[in-house]
Parts: sequence; structure tokens; C-alpha cells
Amino acid sequence: MAQSAFVDEVQVNLRGGDGGAGAMSFRREAHVPKGGPDGGDGGSGGDVIVRADRNTASLLAFRDHPHRRAESGTHGAGGKRHGARGRDLTVSVPEGTVVRSRDGEVLADLVQHGDTFVASRGGRGGRGNARFLSNARRAPGFAEQGEYGEEHWLRFEVKLLADAALVGFPNAGKSTLISAVSAAKPKIANYPFTTLEPHLGVVRFQDHEYVLADIPGLVEGAADGRGLGHRFLRHVERARVLVILLDLADVEGRSPAEQEAVLLDELGRYQPELLDRPRLVVGNKDDVAGPDVDFDGLRISAVTRSGLDEFRGRLGTLVDQARAEEPVRDGFVVLRPEETGYSVTRDPDGAYRVTGRTAERVVAMADLTNLEALQYVQDRFRRMGVERALQRAGATEGDVVRIGDVELEYVEGFG
Repeated sequence: MAQSAFVDEVQVNLRGGDGGAGAMSFRREAHVPKGGPDGGDGGSGGDVIVRADRNTASLLAFRDHPHRRAESGTHGAGGKRHGARGRDLTVSVPEGTVVRSRDGEVLADLVQHGDTFVASRGGRGGRGNARFLSNARRAPGFAEQGEYGEEHWLRFEVKLLADAALVGFPNAGKSTLISAVSAAKPKIANYPFTTLEPHLGVVRFQDHEYVLADIPGLVEGAADGRGLGHRFLRHVERARVLVILLDLADVEGRSPAEQEAVLLDELGRYQPELLDRPRLVVGNKDDVAGPDVDFDGLRISAVTRSGLDEFRGRLGTLVDQARAEEPVRDGFVVLRPEETGYSVTRDPDGAYRVTGRTAERVVAMADLTNLEALQYVQDRFRRMGVERALQRAGATEGDVVRIGDVELEYVEGFG
């Protein structure tokens, strides 16, 4: 069976480019056997940027290829030649994409074309040995390694951006209706759950133009996650107007009033504010409805097209009113300030752990096999107050200290 081309939820792995290493080099001149340090800096890695794009229809591109990585920076060289910065990688997603962390926290809501979110930052390029020249260090024999780029597993979810959404039970005729009033061509058949993916259609009628979404049919218990309930209901959230489509020829014998009550209950239990949206209640299949069907609202037949002009006009008026009353919907991005401090805690095995981006970066970018570089790290930590913090936490000679992925032994004078 062919897989759906519409994908509205994926897990992705995004990694910023690694920073290039700084160069360890000394100037070579005639009659000067060893000139001053001239190692250039490494280039920083590129960022991974998620961008809403109106020309991207779904998340299909991530389903089989979830990994994306930005370009790494190049290494520095002698002569103070700096490495090139890695190119950013822009990842296109549909308008209305929500970016969540692995734990479900909303990090960004990319509503409109051009909204962007820096999902994984590139690593900083390492400094060349020329950057470590000082009065006390005339010939620095070390340089920094490049920093690894950030790597995150994230979840992308699409919430359709539509002016109006068709809400009804399976087989209520939503797909037939949207194909009758727009150019959308959804799959249509006489059995429940024909629609397993949402469809969008542009409706043009008189001076109205709006986007109508065919949302897969609801079932009782959808708000509790029954069937594909939450996935379906998610696409209703952004609609300005709800069209409650009732089946006037329901073969299960459920009256229009009963259908409407169940549908509104599911919407309210999923998100109570949905009940405050403007809505148009419509009875479909009027051409085959029994004579005793009790329904006083707008009657239509998507098959015979009776009542469709009135439907398009009334819905267009509701959409226009909702647009006029609604403030511009902007996306948002969660901004996290750069960590500058550090903290000292104890791991379950009793080892001391120093956490904080600045402290972890110092260790991650140092060549700890180089004694001169190790001395520089100790000097940095002493100036940062890490040694005092470890002493206050109770660290004594020989204790294990972990910083990032590095494990060190505490000695007096460490940090």
C-alpha cells in the first residue's frame, strides 16, 4: 500500500557544524630560527536554522532522512590565516510548524513564511597560538581545538493554517464538499476514514477568497487520543472559523442534534477555547435525507451541489469578520540567554561535577595532552573561581572532578 505523501509529525536530529582547530605555528624568518607565534584561529561551525516556507507542503523530506548537519569550520593555519566559517544549513518546514524538544517543550512556533529558529548552533572555532601571546607567555606552544556543534533531537509538528476547517464524523462528506467548492482533489469513497490526511482548498466566491481545510473525521473519544484523535484535532487549532458538518443521511441513525453535541464535546474537551470560535453548522446529503430528519440549519448536498453558493457566501462572510477582528498571528521563538556561570554538584558515585557552558567549553577546546595547555586551563579556572567552589563543596586531593566528557583528578592548585 502506498504511503501518504502528507507527513505532519517527525523526529529530527539537527547538529551544528564543528569549529575548526586553531593552528600552532611560529613565524619563520631569515636569521630568526624561531619567530613569534602566528597560528591563526579556526573557523566556527555553521548553525542549523529552521525556516517556515510557504512552498513546503509537509514534513515528508524528514521521514526517511531525519538527520541534518551544518558545515564545519576549517582549521586555522600559520601566518595568522584564519579558517573559514562553516555555512549555515537552512531547513525548510511548512508554515504552522511547531518545534518541540524531546521532552515536549515548545521551542518555536513558526507561523508565517520567513519565521526562523536557530535550532542547533555551530561550535566555536579554536584560537591559534598567536592569541595566547602575553608578557608571561612569549612563545605559547599550544592552540585550542574546535568546539563541537550542538546536537539536538527535536520534534516537528504541523498545525495547518486555514481560514476554516471542516469538522465532522467519518463519511460525513467532507472530502466531497471540499472538492465541490475548491480545486482540492482528496480521495473520496463511501467508507469511513477515507481521509487519513488533511487537505487544503482555496475557495473563491464573489468577493470572498479563503482557505478551507478538510480535517480527517472525528470519532467519539478523539479528545482522549482514541484513533488518531490528537493528530486530527491539532489541525483545527489555528482555524479562524469551524464548519460543523452533519450527516443528514447518517446510516447509524444518529440525529443531526446528536452528531453536533458529540462533535462540540470532543472539541471542547480537547481545547475549550475552540468552542468560542465562529462556527457554521451545515447539514450535508440533503438529497438523500429522510423526510423526518429534524434540522433547521443550512442544508446542502455536496453531490448535487445544491445550497453550495449560500454555503460559500455565508462561510466567506464569517471568515472576513474573523480576519477583521483577529490580531496578526506572529510566531514565537524561545530565547535562552547564553550560560556564563557554572555550578558544582555531586554525581551519584560521589564525584564532583562542574557544569556550565563556559567551564565546559574551556575543557572541551583544550588539548589536555599538552602540559602548557593544561596549565592554561588551570589558570583560567583559578581566575573563574572554580577551585574555590570545589573547595567549598568539600573536594580534597585525589577526588574525581568531571567537566563535560572529561574526568580529572583534583589536586591543590587545580583550577
